[in-house]
Amino acid sequence: MSQSQNRYKVDLREFRFVLFELLKFDELLGKEPFAAWGKDEVDMVLAEAARFATEVTGPINAIGDKHGCKLENGQVIAPPGFKQAWDKLAEAGWKALSAPSEWGGQDAPYTMHALVEEFLCGSNTAFSMYPGLSYGAAEVIHGFGTRKQQQQYLAKIYGGKWGGTMCLTEPQAGSDVGAATSTAKRLPDGTYSIHGTKIFISAGDHDLAENIVHLVLARIEGAVPGTKGLSLFIVPKFHVKDDGSVGERNDVQTGSIEHKMGINGSATAVLNFGENDKCIGELVGTEEHCGIAQMFKMMNGARIAVALQSMAVASTAYLNALDYAKERKQGPHFTKFKDASAPRVPIIEHPDVRRMLLDMKARVEGIRALIYKLALHSDRAHVAQGKDDKAAAYHKGQVELLTPIVKAYASDQAFHICETAIQTFGGAGFLKDHPVEQYCRDSKIFSIYEGTNHIQAMDLVGRKLAQAGGENFRNFLGEIGKFVAANAQHAQLGGEVQSLGKAAEVIGGVAMQMFGWSQGAKFALVPLVATRFLEAMSETAVAWMLLESARVALEAQAKLPEGHPDAAFYTGKLHAARYYARNVLPGVLHKAKLIGAEDQSAMEIPDEAFATV
Repeated sequence: MSQSQNRYKVDLREFRFVLFELLKFDELLGKEPFAAWGKDEVDMVLAEAARFATEVTGPINAIGDKHGCKLENGQVIAPPGFKQAWDKLAEAGWKALSAPSEWGGQDAPYTMHALVEEFLCGSNTAFSMYPGLSYGAAEVIHGFGTRKQQQQYLAKIYGGKWGGTMCLTEPQAGSDVGAATSTAKRLPDGTYSIHGTKIFISAGDHDLAENIVHLVLARIEGAVPGTKGLSLFIVPKFHVKDDGSVGERNDVQTGSIEHKMGINGSATAVLNFGENDKCIGELVGTEEHCGIAQMFKMMNGARIAVALQSMAVASTAYLNALDYAKERKQGPHFTKFKDASAPRVPIIEHPDVRRMLLDMKARVEGIRALIYKLALHSDRAHVAQGKDDKAAAYHKGQVELLTPIVKAYASDQAFHICETAIQTFGGAGFLKDHPVEQYCRDSKIFSIYEGTNHIQAMDLVGRKLAQAGGENFRNFLGEIGKFVAANAQHAQLGGEVQSLGKAAEVIGGVAMQMFGWSQGAKFALVPLVATRFLEAMSETAVAWMLLESARVALEAQAKLPEGHPDAAFYTGKLHAARYYARNVLPGVLHKAKLIGAEDQSAMEIPDEAFATV
């Protein structure tokens, strides 16, 4: 395989179905605050962003994987072609679509940002980390910064002139953010002297932008322990002069970069702040000790971005496997396996290959629909803000509830789907001649960063289920209940819809069971089963999306003239929904039974009984 060959694959018909047929995205277009956006503009973005992904970022994906990043004289050098791609991305304005026009954006719906994010991540996950973290940093400054900070940083970050990072993790703390030891000392001029080391900083240093704006969590001297004592600081790589130009180098040093299993083109750095006692930062906004609340805006956005990353990589892995299965001839048709003279057939004709392909298709399409449903909730909340408080609260509540689900389930499934894609290729998939081995390596990090998936599960069962007095969770189950009531007798989907209803009923019961444990002596059971519950709830949600997609597809198919090319597309929706409902959804009931068994073997086994080494 040529190192500069694009291997990214995308089906734009699928996007148009999800947006306009399933989720009715066009209902939001053409009116405030999205008055400048219509269906034609969305179609243009779909086509042009896909072209950018296949012509610009896709061809340098394998190059980034092969060359990785280099640290030379304290400066990280990104892989060949990344600088040119960064400049083209900024010129095209793809990352600023949903940014405010005041700062150079186009005021597009968040859903449009998600579309572009999927194309960038699917075509080149490592490259997408650089502008992705920059966008998140700008969102935080826009949401919490002073007017001066907004004027100083936003246009340059959104415009791609400067980059940005999120600096939370420390060597001794890991995911325990409250154990951070980085410090901030107030200086007479209102700035702060920053000291500390941060690790695993994605895009922590690079040569793509003229400056990098680090958002750093640190504890001001005298602040209380734990997360409540943390504040958030803007710490640029280079000081910014009053006129907005870049000044002298700040005391931020890149100690090293990690050599990783995947996303090798992304610089994951160890950053040392204040080695020479000259690192200067400024508080985000004007309030101290609000760092976690401010950073969570970026973290929640990043978790949704990880879901998009995961689904995007899984999607192109599936589509590559599908193409290979159509072309690769091996073995006779299974009905003629004893006939040595029978012609060899494409492997897509073999039953187990077909099973793997349909399994990947169902998971990718169901997860995609759920992620874009979340994105539409975000846009609908924006539309309702200040006009219909009840509707805004409802949509915001669904975004809160679904965020840990899409992050965890999509990232777990991405690795599984990429592994299945390799299996579809057979031995060829294990070779670097094909892209699926890189997809598999790249995808493993998704379940780990931005909060490991167990952290997502604990967020779901510990916070999100009870949020708003449990109203968000009840609304989620209520939506499914309405769908089930309306379609339980559907001629082609009735049995599967009834299975969905049983699954939704079961997860509601398990949620109540866990609440009971959390109030008593069985509290240890909650973290033991949290991941299993998240999986069950995710599978219920994805089955719902697939069955809703199939219902919409069957209605559309019935209106098509004979021989219309969309007929096969809609038939695919029916079979994906049936497969998932028949082969994955029954696992929800099994998981509920396992949770109800209250097994505590993992807590009862002594440490020394795990192994004798």
